[in-house]
Amino acid sequence: MRVGLLTGGGDCPGLNAVIHAVVKKGILHYGDEFVGFLEGWRGVLDNNSAPLTLAAVDGILDQGGTVLRTSRTNVRKIEGGIEKCVATLKANKIDALIAIGGDDTQSVTNALIQAGVPGVGVPKTIDNDLYGTDACFGFDTAVSIATEAVDRLHTTAEAHNRVIVCEVMGRDAGWIALTAGVAGGAHVVLVPEKPIDLDHVCGLLKYNHDHGKKYGIVVVAEGAKLPGGGQATQGSKVDSFGHARLSGVGQALAEMIEGKTGYETRSVNLGHTQRGGTPTAYDRMLATRYGLAAIDLVHQGNFGRLVVLRGTEIKDIPIAEAISKNRTVTDNFLEILDGLEPKV
Repeated sequence: MRVGLLTGGGDCPGLNAVIHAVVKKGILHYGDEFVGFLEGWRGVLDNNSAPLTLAAVDGILDQGGTVLRTSRTNVRKIEGGIEKCVATLKANKIDALIAIGGDDTQSVTNALIQAGVPGVGVPKTIDNDLYGTDACFGFDTAVSIATEAVDRLHTTAEAHNRVIVCEVMGRDAGWIALTAGVAGGAHVVLVPEKPIDLDHVCGLLKYNHDHGKKYGIVVVAEGAKLPGGGQATQGSKVDSFGHARLSGVGQALAEMIEGKTGYETRSVNLGHTQRGGTPTAYDRMLATRYGLAAIDLVHQGNFGRLVVLRGTEIKDIPIAEAISKNRTVTDNFLEILDGLEPKV
């Protein structure tokens, strides 16, 4: 078979491991030929591609980013976009398409499937919020980086008797903030699923201060809702999928905390540091398993499906189900935070 492959949306560690696994098994076990479309759906629109051979994927397993590059291109919002993509795939004699990406990318995959393109999906989101799977590759790497940062912030915060607010990724789901915050021993963890209660935050920090800890660490997801209900955004522009660029909740919260408590408060925004660099061993393994399962789905003719992790097993679900809603932090995980907080 002649198989097309692309990576869409934000980059994250493990994308190259998926590409590596798909191409190796496809060539070595099925005798496939691979075409990589460059810069996500933009590459399909513009018919911009490169061959993916064994030599091309040799040595990319441990690399961050994506050798195919990526973009946030919403084909559905471009007049004639779906038709143009179908024409490109036909012109390249593509028998099946594997799209690696989150809910935005997979929404385009789903639209192309409805237009008759044989396609399967691989779940990718640094926020770990794609519905239907227990884990997305890249998340473990991001959490490891964020946890190390929180560990380091403890010493400098304590040395200066400061509160430090650490902003991490997480648009609508607080998995990174929750995991890195708990693992890093943060005194306050704030997620998008619960609006920020400034009185409660300051109460926790004052408890620390009154009980010998003259410093505090706050971990906040970028999409957490400030008092008043809004998210902090960088400008008013949105991307092609309608998402505003989130940034600044950490600084805004730091100013509020200092104003209310009088404690010197600084903020740190980890930003794209979390999604850069080499993937952890866990992410390399998970990405490899996803890639192997995706090319198997192609040869089974099970199109319109997304490979997912359920427990320790790789399964698959309809792409339409995966993009129906986000996987957010549930109450049983929020109870972890309640269990670690003093009653104030």
